[in-house]
Amino acid sequence: MTPLELFFDLVFVLAITQCTALMSHDTSWEGVAQGLLILGVLWWAWTAYAWLTSVLDPEEGAVRIAIFAAMAAFLIVAICVPNAFGSLALEFAVAYGAVRMAHIALFLLASREDPGLRHSVLGLAVSTAVGVGILVAASLFDGTAQLAIWGAALSLDLAGPYFFIDSSGWRLVPGHFAERHGLIMIIALGESIVAIGVGAESHLTVGIAAAAVVGVALAAAMWWIYFDVVALVSAQRLERAPAGQVRNELARDSYSYLHLPMVAGIVLVALALKKTLADVDHPFEVVTAFALLGGVAFYLLGLVGFRLRHVHTLNRHRFVLAILMFALLPLATELPALATVSIVTAILAVMIAFETRHYGEGRQRLRRPTTEQAS
Repeated sequence: MTPLELFFDLVFVLAITQCTALMSHDTSWEGVAQGLLILGVLWWAWTAYAWLTSVLDPEEGAVRIAIFAAMAAFLIVAICVPNAFGSLALEFAVAYGAVRMAHIALFLLASREDPGLRHSVLGLAVSTAVGVGILVAASLFDGTAQLAIWGAALSLDLAGPYFFIDSSGWRLVPGHFAERHGLIMIIALGESIVAIGVGAESHLTVGIAAAAVVGVALAAAMWWIYFDVVALVSAQRLERAPAGQVRNELARDSYSYLHLPMVAGIVLVALALKKTLADVDHPFEVVTAFALLGGVAFYLLGLVGFRLRHVHTLNRHRFVLAILMFALLPLATELPALATVSIVTAILAVMIAFETRHYGEGRQRLRRPTTEQAS
């Protein structure tokens, strides 16, 4: 992981924060749908650069300048997010197109002496152009039609690697790729902490203090569920996978695709925590309750899919807990918001305790090299 990559990710931090702000300003089903669609588009741009910096040194010569230019375009995209479905729809699409075209140009540079990679990049250029073109067309519409067109643009862009791209042509540094996605998970979880601070609005009562503590505990539980075992096992399996098509498709499916519902879940939880701090004693509205419970459920389901893709086994208790989150929705609209967040946090804590005991010595053996390396 290079300093420039971390610097680039700061723009993505702002973009995530803007998605939360958009949904917080319009806490309706339409507002949440808009925020999640924008997040999906932003994620696909970010993960594209994660693939790029696995084959091209971002701090080498003119590449560094090109990355700075992409950052500038990404910053404009982030600024446009709150009005991406309104007055800045066209500006968002054009700036987003610039981000994606810069990525394609850099990849073409990296593939000059690699025909397989060049072929894959040209396929990506086709799917990218289609997706960006549809986003530009979406700026001419509003309401449900605009949402539907955005959905089509995102779906076609996400489908690109399956229909337009030869997966055997990519090159990948597995350790770097896994580390990059782990760090973006930390950045996304950091948005939950930011949401707590913003939600408090410089006020402090006993209820707000309690909600802040419980909110941090919830974010910590989500961190634990990913980083304690899952991140280590998946990084090792990606490293050991045969180079070429097998490894590339494992990276594509488990990181580029299955990390999206995890990040979306984190953003939804951040939205709910922000609303909790604003009014700890009153029940959630239905949409905000869905943000909390659905966010945790999406996060768990993403992890279930992640394990299924890597290990080919189903984590049954995480799957059941994800379903339980949806079942708690009626209760969440009756209890005080702080009580609902506390219940969800307690459930995750119990799951963590169970898994820690269940993994036992295997967990210790897995983590021991990490501990020894740190010391």
